[in-house]
Amino acid sequence: MSLATGTKLGPYEILAPLGAGGMGEVYRARDTRLGREVAVKVLPEQFARDAQFRQRFEREARAVSSLNHPHICVLYDVGRHEVAGDYLVMELLEGQTLAERLKKGKLPFEELLRIAMEIADALDKAHRKGVVHRDLKPANIMLTKEGAKLMDFGLAKPLALSAAGSGTAPLLSAAATVSGASPLTSAGALVGTIQYMSPEQIEGKEADTRSDIFAFGAVLYEMAAGVRAFQGKSQISVASAILEKDPEPISRSEPLAPAAFDRVVAQCMAKNPDERFQCAHDLGLELKWVSEVGAPLTVAPVGESSALPREPRGLPYRLPWAAAGVGLLAAAFFAVAYLRRPSEIVRPIRSQITAPEKLTFALMGPPTNGAPALSPDGTRMVFPANDAQGKEALWVRPLDSLSAQKLEGTERATFPFWSPDSRYVGFFQGGKLKKINVSGGPAETVCEASSGRGGTWNREDVIVFAPEVGGGLSRVRAAGGDSRASHQC
Repeated sequence: MSLATGTKLGPYEILAPLGAGGMGEVYRARDTRLGREVAVKVLPEQFARDAQFRQRFEREARAVSSLNHPHICVLYDVGRHEVAGDYLVMELLEGQTLAERLKKGKLPFEELLRIAMEIADALDKAHRKGVVHRDLKPANIMLTKEGAKLMDFGLAKPLALSAAGSGTAPLLSAAATVSGASPLTSAGALVGTIQYMSPEQIEGKEADTRSDIFAFGAVLYEMAAGVRAFQGKSQISVASAILEKDPEPISRSEPLAPAAFDRVVAQCMAKNPDERFQCAHDLGLELKWVSEVGAPLTVAPVGESSALPREPRGLPYRLPWAAAGVGLLAAAFFAVAYLRRPSEIVRPIRSQITAPEKLTFALMGPPTNGAPALSPDGTRMVFPANDAQGKEALWVRPLDSLSAQKLEGTERATFPFWSPDSRYVGFFQGGKLKKINVSGGPAETVCEASSGRGGTWNREDVIVFAPEVGGGLSRVRAAGGDSRASHQC
């Protein structure tokens, strides 16, 4: 039954309806004793007549009330009205659900990680208290000014009661707190919202903390990719996808997402519970690590000022580049000789590295082609050079040899740089950022770069580069991307 404005449930005066779902109705109410507004959730009448369900309702309400955490919606009270029946009194949250926010698209990565760490901390608190949420989804995460709040432990079940098999009917607090509940919400034998259910839940097995972690992985995926991890036109097709398929890696649709984050999400959604994170605390630590070392680079909008200098014009300006390149070759030689010296011998070394036979360094352009680059392992140098016929390309020379090897397919390439494992060389050619394996193989296009002016390749397999003269820095995964990724470069 619907409650009219002004109806009183004990000390709680109904002010307005907030939402309704298969498991009850939710109202904004006023606590007349403490003078504060609260959310009241009323148990449906058909469940109120079920003695077994009412016992579980009271038992699980006590479990939820033990969760005192800044990112968990607080349960204030539980009561029974002679007409309305059983009800819960919850903290009234002002804001929007994550589900509402996701209608506008995926979240910025910094915001995503902040929300993720808050919810992971909330899950850790609940799990340590022996409570499994069992219905973690965007609609049960409220975004407020104080941060994210995990709410509606509607399907929560104390771990100590798992073996007792207390039935599968959800608790009252599973009622939707906003209108528009998911069409695939089930209140029968399948307990939970199917798009976020773990494989073991779909198979009818008992849910534990790792089931929450699976659901949380699906939520993380949706926040990053803007689409659900598991989709289908029916419950059966969604369930089949959860049981048999792995979602497409986030990096394919969002190339700026760190590889470390992709791995975190994949581990959360492992089909086998033993292969997931075994506790929310460890998951939270991984998310914190990603936030500290793996957050995407902020790309400067087109037109904003940049620290990159404008390309100089004319021979007098190009001569310093040539000198700097030769100087770098000499400095690299000195560095390698110094690192390899016997510890007991100390003597000065004077040397220089000249262009290999029949080659000339192409350090002057036009335009400027970039300086030679020493491989991270200190064994090889890559540089632009002209052969005897004047054809320009990239060449690789081991520092312990006088011969150099041409990298086929790098004609008129500029600004070479190395991968962190010294296996690949990145470069710019024909308005594109490319890479090539120095051991052999064709050059591969990574993304568009109209007039690239240098790059660096980090250990997360991400390339940071300057796509044009005077512009900002951009970021792209070394594996390359689709046209969307290229446009973001």
